[in-house]
Amino acid sequence: MAEKKIKITQVRSAIDRIEPQKRTIIALGLGRPGYSVVKRDTPQVRGMIRKVFHLVQVEDVK
Repeated sequence: MAEKKIKITQVRSAIDRIEPQKRTIIALGLGRPGYSVVKRDTPQVRGMIRKVFHLVQVEDVK
């Protein structure tokens, strides 16, 4: 069975955000609005997404 993957796209800037949110964006491999990464759908990644849900958009990858 294949691992489930998700595509995370940064849609808003991390400027003027608190430091933990900036670090979470970097840890996800993002950096600017418009950047996207594909990650494994794990509880750790989902927790990071919850911290910056207002800055990113999440989609399932088939």
